[in-house]
Amino acid sequence: MRRLVCLLFMGGLLAALTACGRAPETADRELRFSIQGSNNDPALVKRRDGYQSYLAKVTGRPVKLFEASDYNGVIQALASGQVDVATLAGAAYANADAQVGDKIAPILTVRHADGGTGYYSALVVRADSPYRKLQDLRGKSLGYVDFNSTSGYLVPRAKMREAGVDPESFFSKTSFAGGHTQSVMALANGQFDATFVQVAGGDPEHGFTTGSIYTMAARGLVNIKDFRIIWVLGPIPDTSIVVRTDRPQADIDLLRGAMASMAYDEPDIWTGIGQPEGSSFMAIDRNYYSEIIRLRNADAAERRKGGRPGEGK
Repeated sequence: MRRLVCLLFMGGLLAALTACGRAPETADRELRFSIQGSNNDPALVKRRDGYQSYLAKVTGRPVKLFEASDYNGVIQALASGQVDVATLAGAAYANADAQVGDKIAPILTVRHADGGTGYYSALVVRADSPYRKLQDLRGKSLGYVDFNSTSGYLVPRAKMREAGVDPESFFSKTSFAGGHTQSVMALANGQFDATFVQVAGGDPEHGFTTGSIYTMAARGLVNIKDFRIIWVLGPIPDTSIVVRTDRPQADIDLLRGAMASMAYDEPDIWTGIGQPEGSSFMAIDRNYYSEIIRLRNADAAERRKGGRPGEGK
């Protein structure tokens, strides 16, 4: 019943917002959307094309997608006003929030079929290694995903400190791989002893079905049996849709209505952009990331004391 009510509400809202969005003074305004992706990754190309075709159809607006090679590219495009809307994970949003404050705001995140809204960070090692717990990695090398990654950098560093491990001195070397896929491949190739990556589609008790290692295994890029998860952190607040707040309110409302209706109106496009079946968008605001913002500020303070990770130890 709740799903039916939500569907009816979103359908009515979308109709109203679309009519509003087609007003003469705004009907031709281009919507500029930034995502992290790569033309070399078929899955990400499909995600990009799915967003573009759906938003153009529903809003009646030209839609231009700006593709960034890393998290920072998306942050800079949004912070500079080059784009109107972007997808950002928690740490990336927290870093953008520190730069431009209330000029940006998260408006939607994914709610899964079970009502959950998060994912997890997993500390992964090669299955043929002797490492079984975090403490086994003292003096070994660690790969982070990206400075702006929530599951691949920010949350792991906070949780290591809570566990009595100083991430600046515990490992012999730390480095950035540049993305979740790159982290997995670097681990597989022996470039470091362990890495933190995103996992989802389950929980620590029952295991996981999605995330970088599972997606890559499904595509035949790696063998899932070659890896072992030795520590799981989370859940972590999910990635969100973030908008520039200095855009016309009619544009923001139009976009919010269009995105919120996607899971119901176009389920094939919804799953095609990587969203799980049975999930949908739900409304959020800055408070959704309050804990991530706190962790970001605490980590920044720690780094000011000891230097940025990757510089030596």
